[in-house]
Amino acid sequence: MGRADTHLHTEYSGFNKLGVMKFPESVTQPERQVDRMRELGMDVMAITDHDEIAGAFIAERYARNFDDIEVIVGEEVTTADGEVIGLFLNEKIPYGLPVEETIDIIRSQGGLAIAPHPFSMHAPGLQERILDLDIDGFEIVNGGHPDLYANMFATLVMDRYPGRWAEMSGSDAHSIYTSGYNWTEFSGSTAEDFRRAVLSKSTIAVGKPAPVFGQVQWSVDVVLGGQKLLFQSLLGRLKNVPHDHLIEKINSITDLKKATAIFAGMLYVVPPLSFIATVLSTSYLKKTAKAMTTWIPERLVDIDEIIKLVDARGGPGAGGGELGEIAAAVAKMEECRGHVPGMGRL
Repeated sequence: MGRADTHLHTEYSGFNKLGVMKFPESVTQPERQVDRMRELGMDVMAITDHDEIAGAFIAERYARNFDDIEVIVGEEVTTADGEVIGLFLNEKIPYGLPVEETIDIIRSQGGLAIAPHPFSMHAPGLQERILDLDIDGFEIVNGGHPDLYANMFATLVMDRYPGRWAEMSGSDAHSIYTSGYNWTEFSGSTAEDFRRAVLSKSTIAVGKPAPVFGQVQWSVDVVLGGQKLLFQSLLGRLKNVPHDHLIEKINSITDLKKATAIFAGMLYVVPPLSFIATVLSTSYLKKTAKAMTTWIPERLVDIDEIIKLVDARGGPGAGGGELGEIAAAVAKMEECRGHVPGMGRL
């Protein structure tokens, strides 16, 4: 069986935010992600930076030097309705479009459409929208979700309707410290074998989310890498790179903000602040997961009803996303989960 990790990020993923704080999504170079996948024995990988494919093309060219890994060009696209991953792309897809239009663009490039972390409590998943969309599969294991709800509920939905979607397992690794814990298995070993497995719904999701300590390592890696870039920029030694929004942003801010960010980063990496931040976020996820878990039976019944309506209207992709039942289900989920102020994508 071949192994694929088709949800990976690099320094080309830009910035995220939590409240007033902004931080890089990743400081990992595309080439380093390729090296890491080879170390882990992956046959196929995909770089899926947020709203950008430049890093994926760099990784794909670099991987041509080796005969044990293939890189799929992908993008994790921010749509008006949540995130969707396009695989086997040749052009960047604009962000902010309706999800149906985004999927149409993916299809026009001959790509696969995958829903990442569809039932996430803290990232912009598509939630019940996946039921009426022309997607090929969705993640039932996302390595960046250590909570006890998102992956578990996605698995329940997948198992409830076998053969309807391809099951996927992506690390969602923003650093080398959070990959290698989960992947997707498929018959064969090449990127085309992987494509065929997704289309035939024969993939197997394997593994579990990265441990909390890996998330701490990622956050420290981001801070230290960001500080290095900030210091180089202060010295005037950081040159802009086409499509690298992280470097562009760093070079655009004032020297005072750069110095302040370097100082704040130093405070964060000194124990125990980084560990306290991780413990607090983990505690929040556990509390929210507990609240969401009590609603599982009712949510599954709602999903059953939505599936019946979708199939009656011609199947996924035929309804134009106009089912009021889907909007009501998503609204109910949001009410149960509660509002998380200032939360960007994670």
